Amino acid sequence: MELFSGRPLDVSDRTEREIRVYDFLDELDICYRRLDHAPAFGSEVELCSEIEESLGARICKNLFLANRQRTKFYMLMIPEHKVFRSSDISKQAGSSRLHFAEAEYMEELIGCSPGSASVMGLINDTEHKVQLLVDEDVIKSEYVGCHPCINTSSLRIKSEDIFDKFVKATGHDFIIVHAE
Repeated sequence: MELFSGRPLDVSDRTEREIRVYDFLDELDICYRRLDHAPAFGSEVELCSEIEESLGARICKNLFLANRQRTKFYMLMIPEHKVFRSSDISKQAGSSRLHFAEAEYMEELIGCSPGSASVMGLINDTEHKVQLLVDEDVIKSEYVGCHPCINTSSLRIKSEDIFDKFVKATGHDFIIVHAE
């Protein structure tokens, strides 16, 4: 797998949502490395390990969550080795019991489909209906590995650029949480 700097030169075979991510990162002057690969899902451990090794960054789990009433939505970023415990994260988020949100909400609010959920999707949440929750270990890491709203590419971006520039530019804030 070959690692590239920045956007693909030829975007003719790229989705509109992926190109929007590159445009947004470029407008913010955020440097990133890109790795193109076969569709990657968290259950494909061998492929995900190969992607992380080639990328030089861990790809964190990005969980799209909702409260019971589906009136509040959350994107939780946690390291792959940590476990989502609804009661713990719900308390830290100040919300009723959180659960995985249905795919149609993910598509509608952050423009991602299951398997491609990413902090990059916040550019699509212009009404700010999604609250970002970030595990403290993700904040402390040098780099964040994430998808550009599609799971056939992965990006390596400095954590400080994600949380100090990108998230702020989307008009969102984040809550630091601790997962086990």
